[in-house]
Amino acid sequence: MIAHEVGHHVQNLLGEMNQRSQVRGRERQNAASIQTELQADCYAGVWAHSTEQRDLLQSGDVEEGLRAAAAVGDDTLQRETEGRVSPETWTHGSSEQRVHWFQRGYTSGSLDACDTRGESAR
Repeated sequence: MIAHEVGHHVQNLLGEMNQRSQVRGRERQNAASIQTELQADCYAGVWAHSTEQRDLLQSGDVEEGLRAAAAVGDDTLQRETEGRVSPETWTHGSSEQRVHWFQRGYTSGSLDACDTRGESAR
């Protein structure tokens, strides 16, 4: 989770947060929020890749990151708290999306792989 929050800091440094904060309309804001959150997940994966390359990860760390990403998907949280899933209200993306973007960053090791604007529906 810390790596995800660091991902938000990287977004801020790169100007991504400022661009997305200017979006208007609830539906568009939710989509922009999901893109932002998935990109932070991807950046967390890039961090994990870099950390592994430096032999700083312990056995199971990546799996723990994947479980955390899956646990905080909007679909999982809604199912657990409300007993139903309402994708139109999502702001962070589904568990599948969050795992996908973390893995994408982890596999690639590159911030360039984290452009969620064209692929947020995955």
